[in-house]
Amino acid sequence: MKRIMGLYLLVGMLISSCNMPIAGTPDPQVATAAAMTVQAALESAKTPLASPTAGNSGTAGTATVISTPTYIQPMASVGDVVNCRKGPGTNYERVTKINPAELVKIVGFFSPNYWIVSTKDGDCWLSGEFATPVGSFAAVPTVTAPPTQQGGVPDAATFLKGNGWTYSCYGPGQADITLSWNDKATNETGYRILRNAEVAAELPVNSTFFGETISLLSGQSVKYQIQAYNQTGETNSAVATITCP
Repeated sequence: MKRIMGLYLLVGMLISSCNMPIAGTPDPQVATAAAMTVQAALESAKTPLASPTAGNSGTAGTATVISTPTYIQPMASVGDVVNCRKGPGTNYERVTKINPAELVKIVGFFSPNYWIVSTKDGDCWLSGEFATPVGSFAAVPTVTAPPTQQGGVPDAATFLKGNGWTYSCYGPGQADITLSWNDKATNETGYRILRNAEVAAELPVNSTFFGETISLLSGQSVKYQIQAYNQTGETNSAVATITCP
């Protein structure tokens, strides 16, 4: 803009000088030089200013910064003791148990909700229902499931020796019952408590204890069994018979 204003000022001065009364005839060389100066100024005004961001040959342009994402090893933790199996389901054999204080490396994902993790006992499948992933877990590869295991009812539970069941009879026909057993199964869906051959309660996988208070008169007996079950079938423990004196 300053250049254009200066151009207009120069042109005005030249025109004024031409109109001033002077003695004699104007010098042709001076007139020609003035015309050439005006023409050069007009041509210069047509040339755009160079952009301050334009890169020229031999001149560095604006630098482009490329950010590289940071990769963090994906890991998983659990809030309670959880079975980790050979496939995505309770009908697969258990490989190991993962404890709450343990971090395991995620090496794969199976849709919709299983992580394949690396443990000291080998790779196994951990249900996402019980796991909390951290790190760059979105980058882990998706894997296919191994063939579904055929057959394989769970191993039967066994009562602990010496104190597999305890009871206390008191008051007018009341009894406190406790049952403790060994979790022998590796592919159970859960456990059922059978009282006199009827289902009294259902418990989750890895259960080893049950207690309740029932009505039981003096001289009466009650029979308990622990039933392990999965999609294939179920197995029952030995019978624990309890009689109030």
